[in-house]
Amino acid sequence: MRWLERAQPLALLVLRFVLGVIMVAHGYGKVFGGLSHHVQFVHTLGLSGWLGYLSAGAEFIGGLMVLLGVATRIGALLILLDLLVAIWKVHMHQGLRGGLEFPLSVAAIAFALIFFGGGPISVEWIWKGKS
Repeated sequence: MRWLERAQPLALLVLRFVLGVIMVAHGYGKVFGGLSHHVQFVHTLGLSGWLGYLSAGAEFIGGLMVLLGVATRIGALLILLDLLVAIWKVHMHQGLRGGLEFPLSVAAIAFALIFFGGGPISVEWIWKGKS
């Protein structure tokens, strides 16, 4: 089972790739074209509209950070905070079979990456000069 331990960097890459692609895709439409609509939507949830800007940025920029492995822990934290608000304000009342399962799963990936970081197959690892 030693080969499984050696493959852990690949597992972190897969987690980063999946989370990054999902969040960039969700944030892209908000940042480039739907930002005013997203801000209004956030306001209808009983939150300040300016949080919509932070939310869109957390999804798009945080997704890029995680995808590339640049400040992965910070990007994952931004994503986790965004998802916790989305779960609390939008998805919680839908239950596990009604839509809560997806943001909950993605939040769990972000939570794990906060603790594990980007791993050896990441830009941050290369910048630090680790081999």
